[in-house]
Amino acid sequence: MTPIRIESADDPRIAAYRSIRERDLAGRHGAFVAEGKVVLNVLFASRRFTADSVLVLENRLAGLEATLSQAPEDMPVYLASQDVMDAIAGFHIHRGILAIGRRGAEPDAADLLRTLPQEALLVVPIGISNHDNIGAIFRNAAAFDADAVLMDASCCDPLYRKAIRVSVGAALKVPFARGGSAAALVELLRERGFDILALTGGGNMDIGDVGPGGRRALLLGTEGQGLPADVLSAANTVRIPMSAGMDSLNVAAASAIALHRLWRGAR
Repeated sequence: MTPIRIESADDPRIAAYRSIRERDLAGRHGAFVAEGKVVLNVLFASRRFTADSVLVLENRLAGLEATLSQAPEDMPVYLASQDVMDAIAGFHIHRGILAIGRRGAEPDAADLLRTLPQEALLVVPIGISNHDNIGAIFRNAAAFDADAVLMDASCCDPLYRKAIRVSVGAALKVPFARGGSAAALVELLRERGFDILALTGGGNMDIGDVGPGGRRALLLGTEGQGLPADVLSAANTVRIPMSAGMDSLNVAAASAIALHRLWRGAR
């Protein structure tokens, strides 16, 4: 493919890349922004997502030959100087590699669960609104072989640009779906035969005593309020023991510890 040089931030061909931060918040109507070489490699390898185009800083193009060779031959590759790229994005882009991805159809919760094996590990964030945390949860899910992530309707978008970046592309790799309320998801999980483990500081069982294997769903709540009371009452509550004087961890850090304890690879 022959790169297309962009000389102005007003070029209509790169309209999808303009004012990235503002448009992240407003939504992209079926598209998302992928940033960085590692994430781009994951995007090109994905079966669920596709890339519409790539925008590259001119001095980064030489190092992307192997990555771009995975892309469709007819996909546009736009090339820009640092000044032009910064003007397009609305801030300094030091990584110099952006792509517009296409979301495609998103499965609902029931459809996602039907795809899982009999022995499955499912991560279930409830009410997680911080994009750094949701990205880190996806990264941890990928690191410890979780089969999927199922979010309630109040969770933030895992395909927000920052969430994808923090996940190091895992948000494009780990299967996910978004369902309705937390209570509805718990009921659905119970119907599908999952052992529901709610991670909370006052849990009845040490997560280390649970062990890997089986059909398990790990529920993660917000750092302030935690999981709703009706969810806790319907689940087996588990805790991460820690030093006296500390009763909680950042939800992303807690998810890493819990998932490591439940990791099938640890057997």
